[in-house]
Order: sequence, then C-alpha cells, then structure tokens
Amino acid sequence: MAAMTGLFLVAVVLALAAPLALYALVRSEHDQRVETDRETAERLARRDTNDEGRVR
Repeated sequence: MAAMTGLFLVAVVLALAAPLALYALVRSEHDQRVETDRETAERLARRDTNDEGRVR
C-alpha cells in the first residue's frame, strides 16, 4: 500500500511540475527575442531574396 501511495505522489508532483517547466521554458525564450522594425523583420523572414528583390 505504501508503494502505491509513493507512486501516486510522484505522479502528482510530475503532473504539477511539467506545466510549470514548460511555462518557464517558453518564458525564457520570450525574453531572448530580438525586436526589429517591420522592414528588417520582413527581410529576415524572406531570406530567399536579396535587397534588390531578385530570387536567389
């Protein structure tokens, strides 16, 4: 009976810790983002063209 209680407690701790860990990972990724203006963001998103608009 003690083994089942221990297993249940481990499962509860993991069920509570997993979402918090995921939240922390997403939050740390958000803090590392680079803020750019619209023109720079479009150029970075479209790496298949150069500044003259020609396709590589």
